[in-house]
Amino acid sequence: MKLIKNTIKLTLFVAGLFLATACEDKLDAPAENRSFTESTDYTITSNIKLPLIGLYAEFYGTQWENFPLISVRGDDVNAGGLGDQQDYAETDKFNYNKDYWMYNSLWQNYYADIFVAHSTMDEVAKYNQYASNKALGEQYIAEAKTIRAWYLFNLARVWGSIFVPTSSDPSDLLVAELKTKDEVMQHISAQMDEAIPNLPEVRPNERVDITGGVTKYTALAIKALANLELKNYQAVADATSQIISSGKFSLEPDFYELFKIKGKLNNENLLELQYSDFGQGSGDAKTYLFAFFGPQGWTPAVSGAGDGWGFYEPSLKYIKFMLDRGETIRLETSVLFTDRGITEIKKDSKYATLPAWISNTTRDGDRINDYPRALFASGKHYLPSNQLTPGRTDYGTNKNFTCIRYAEILLMHAEALTQGATSSAMTAVAAVNAVRARAGMSALSSVTNEQVMNEKYAELAMEWGTRFYDMVRLGKYAELSYDGRTFTENKTFLPYPQNQVDLLPALK
Repeated sequence: MKLIKNTIKLTLFVAGLFLATACEDKLDAPAENRSFTESTDYTITSNIKLPLIGLYAEFYGTQWENFPLISVRGDDVNAGGLGDQQDYAETDKFNYNKDYWMYNSLWQNYYADIFVAHSTMDEVAKYNQYASNKALGEQYIAEAKTIRAWYLFNLARVWGSIFVPTSSDPSDLLVAELKTKDEVMQHISAQMDEAIPNLPEVRPNERVDITGGVTKYTALAIKALANLELKNYQAVADATSQIISSGKFSLEPDFYELFKIKGKLNNENLLELQYSDFGQGSGDAKTYLFAFFGPQGWTPAVSGAGDGWGFYEPSLKYIKFMLDRGETIRLETSVLFTDRGITEIKKDSKYATLPAWISNTTRDGDRINDYPRALFASGKHYLPSNQLTPGRTDYGTNKNFTCIRYAEILLMHAEALTQGATSSAMTAVAAVNAVRARAGMSALSSVTNEQVMNEKYAELAMEWGTRFYDMVRLGKYAELSYDGRTFTENKTFLPYPQNQVDLLPALK
């Protein structure tokens, strides 16, 4: 009886999410609230795209809490210190509460999306049996596999051993066995090998059918990320070499603008969450809740522009690291300074005199006033008020959210080569110097693995927890023990959410 009740509960939960999110996206208008049932006429093969559009709508509609939990534990970022999310702040300090709602939410959100991906593959396959162009259906299935791989990748980095669903039936989790993190990463790599031949060989922003959608290079990037976790450095080098040799991608010359409106569908992006206000000052808008990252009580250059919640703060350790390197472009872009934060930096006699450009006012004229939750705010999640569409006031509206970009590909490539891999596509020195040149940093004549990791720290701070997972993978635990925190290897993974332990036998 308990098994039946749990099956019904889990099935209804995931089915409800699927039906709620298979909705119209104005960027590529499918039928709204379309559900796929036994009454669907799969011989109408012109509808084969609809399940995939529903999956992209789900992908772009990611809940705001997913990213902060994935990314908060590195020495590049702190949780906002005050407020009603104390367990979030404790997670940043490696004190984990299995009952915290955010743990359960991330788990539920991503597994629900994985089942949507499986359902998408099932539905496309049903259409494809009647299609004259089988290749298109195979492409759509490959796109769903790639999006599914992104979810699995992040879940495995957060929890280690996880479930790997093999069908669209959520009740499978009630009898499934956990796969180790390494097994998950191997599965992802194999899945990407299946997907890559069926995906278009273009940049995401070159696609005309689904602008910004998954391509061969997205799958190669996810394969590289999975193999990096496995320390299979030659596989990393091979995958990144294909991306580099394609000649399709380039670094956006203006690092500051990369994280703003100019960064949307940029030639640097391999995967991004897309949002739009459709160029209108009112009415419908698809947006991420960027307020989570923004400063409280700012004085915007454009009067009336909304502020943020102050829950995501670049660390003082990161700021001092960047000052020691003589960074300007990347530091200005990554950190919004308050006067209180500037004073805190100067308490260290080494930084008593700061560069004149460091100010509580951004180059776009937004003043970041002191607020109680944090000393600094994330510049990578900041949209200047003068880039808001007139009439829009919510913090960050119309800004996209980047998941994978070419700079990370170059630095993963360099990392793999400094770990013994080989490639004829680009040297480690050339890859690192390309990223440094964009940041206004001098070229290096040679690079060690330590220098590559420092470059990743400078370049990728506040992005998807990259710094935390790098340091864990390399066993550099001392880097994560800072400002009163003590990290040990047994703190690598979050505990399974208690709600899920109560529901899923294998988690017990």
